[in-house]
Amino acid sequence: MTEPLSAPKGTYDILPEDQPLRRRVIDRAEDVFGRYGYSRIDTPMFEDTRLFSRGVGESTDIVRKEMYTFQDLGGRSMTLRPEGTAPVARAYVEHGMHTLPQPVKLYYHSPMFRYESPQSGRYRQHYQLGVEAFGSAAPEMDAEVIGVLATLYRELGLQGLDLRLNSMGCRECRPAYSVLLREYLDEHADAFCPECGERARLNPLRTFDCKVPGCRSALEVAPRLTEHLCPACAAHHVRVQEGLAMQGLTFMTDHTLVRGMDYYTRTTFEFQSSLLGAQSGVGGGGRYDDLVEAIGGPPTPGVGFGTGVERIVLALSRCGVTPPPPRRPVVYLVALNGDARRAVFALAHELRARGVAADLDYMARSPKGQMKQAGRSGARYAFIIGEEELIGGAVTVRDLSSGEERSLESAEALSLALAAVTGV
Repeated sequence: MTEPLSAPKGTYDILPEDQPLRRRVIDRAEDVFGRYGYSRIDTPMFEDTRLFSRGVGESTDIVRKEMYTFQDLGGRSMTLRPEGTAPVARAYVEHGMHTLPQPVKLYYHSPMFRYESPQSGRYRQHYQLGVEAFGSAAPEMDAEVIGVLATLYRELGLQGLDLRLNSMGCRECRPAYSVLLREYLDEHADAFCPECGERARLNPLRTFDCKVPGCRSALEVAPRLTEHLCPACAAHHVRVQEGLAMQGLTFMTDHTLVRGMDYYTRTTFEFQSSLLGAQSGVGGGGRYDDLVEAIGGPPTPGVGFGTGVERIVLALSRCGVTPPPPRRPVVYLVALNGDARRAVFALAHELRARGVAADLDYMARSPKGQMKQAGRSGARYAFIIGEEELIGGAVTVRDLSSGEERSLESAEALSLALAAVTGV
């Protein structure tokens, strides 16, 4: 016997019963994004590897350890998309969007791929919702982006969320801080894991990515970038906080919040949920004023976020949010003999063409078995056709809630089904 196959490690099947809650999340996200003026963009599932090495950063864990990279038949190095911002920035440059009225506000819903240890709500293939706003350096733009994500979570019913906020500074103030941080890391090298030693060599800010408890404790007393910001970055940070206050959003300052990409400048933020345990992040992002230039475009400020659909669904389930009920057929068609099966098939086609959800038997069940299946389907009506109905051009309609039956002409039965859909 051939050994059965299963989904690759770190991936999963989205079964029919999983779809309603996911669809609710995506529909609500698209509604919220549209209200804030964001338009959808879809980028390829794989990109030139250089996009991520240049944009995300050679020193990041994503580029060093987590990307699915392969050589295509033309000998080019390609990478399955590990995150959404760099591809959208590439599209912004490639299609000359800098010539459009700024800011250009875009959103996406796409699968992402990272080779990392699967955990609750975290997968090697996962789906991400995100927005990106290019062209504005205004701190109010940062505040709006954070407000978009807060609105989405609120309208979905997510509870127990904490907003964490930090500033990564800029080209002017970050180098001097990096020197201070490296000195601290060298002085306390014994307190850090070997991986942090490598991070400190490549980019000391990446040590804040470490999840080892001992390293996290040592970093709590490390020099804080927010205390070494240049005047422009400090003023920007204050105005972002003012913008959050105007939206009624509270936050906690977290100087260890650097996110996972090298492209961040100034604002970084993350929403965390106590319902998700140690891996508490639900979504976050920040400002990336140097990214577009790093991948070959004109100097362009930008800010955005990404939020994993799986993380949202997991948090919602732990909040006790129940998925919406699946769509049920309005009509289940029952054939009492072989000739009636052809008539039932034709009527099902006509109902569906008019916008009525309809189902019928394809397993050669007896009339009794078909009626049982009609009840299981959740349909409102059973439309029954047998020899008498075929002769008279009629349909026997049974209300599956009350059990009441009546005979209607085919046109009347169709009108009844349409009325159930339109409410008229």
